[in-house]
Amino acid sequence: MRVPSLKIKTSIKSNDLMKAFTYSRYGGPEVLGINEIPKPTPKANEILIKVKTSTANRTDWGFLKGRPWIGRFWSGLFAPNNPVLGNEFAGMVEKLGDKVTEFQLGEKVFGYNDATFGAHAEYLAVSSNGPVAVMPSNLGFESVVAGTEGAHYALNFIRAAKITRGHKVLIYGASGAIGSAAVQLSRIAGAKVTAVSHTRTMKAIDQLGADRLVDYLTEDFTKVGNDFDFVLDAVGKSSFWQCRPLLKAKGIYASTELGRGSQNPFLALITPIFGGKKVIFPIPTINKEDVLYLKNLMKTGEFKPLVDKIYPITQLQEAFAYVGSGQKIGNVVIRVENSFS
Repeated sequence: MRVPSLKIKTSIKSNDLMKAFTYSRYGGPEVLGINEIPKPTPKANEILIKVKTSTANRTDWGFLKGRPWIGRFWSGLFAPNNPVLGNEFAGMVEKLGDKVTEFQLGEKVFGYNDATFGAHAEYLAVSSNGPVAVMPSNLGFESVVAGTEGAHYALNFIRAAKITRGHKVLIYGASGAIGSAAVQLSRIAGAKVTAVSHTRTMKAIDQLGADRLVDYLTEDFTKVGNDFDFVLDAVGKSSFWQCRPLLKAKGIYASTELGRGSQNPFLALITPIFGGKKVIFPIPTINKEDVLYLKNLMKTGEFKPLVDKIYPITQLQEAFAYVGSGQKIGNVVIRVENSFS
């Protein structure tokens, strides 16, 4: 894809500018272009990060497309509020705000920022009190950067379902960023995990530690048992009614999508009333403690973010096209530093 250059007129000195991929309207990868914009100045409680790596992920894709429409109440009703995407980041601390004591200049850090995004740029400013932490000393920028987006969604679902040792969990869509994290985090919680995906991804997810693999192209996943405590659709392509036979009498179903006719939030309100099989639809959150938890799991090797492809940021349009194709396995990493030229 041809990357347009969207240079702006400005009186700002060149050393106060940075390169970034920006967008000013919703659409596909073609609406993204390289621009020179003001370099962030960290506030008193912020750190300025020189970005080394980022990702192109499902959350970014939704904000790029402006879909689902309900998301525009956060991203901007008619046009994007934040011109630079990129919610996952890893890099080095370039500058400290006046009140920051937790971090030091030159430290390697990583984290998640879905409040303002901004990691598809040379520099990013984030709150030192937010979901950011010093990187594990034994991991590099490309290994750790994909450890928060899919993982925090998975973690929210697992916690909401109160998964613990001895539970049986089925993950549908186990090869995506959320699904691959959910397989590993469910196993860490002590659950027996059945991972459902397709033939092309079997080898990749076999390394995640699932107790059973199901290829939905050759086997009907809805007939693999009826004793699951939790069924998580990590790609939003099933329904409660389709997966209901898989569940125990008080089993729980969850999906990462609203469902046809936005039924999942409605079912999450209604089904608990009857005391049997139910739907949950937790609102995902992430904080510093979550990032520290994931950091420790990555440091020990218990959780390894699954990485599919790595693109230089000049190929961000291609990266997003791949994300939007629905073919990615795990995560797509973006090299930022030294890649704009």
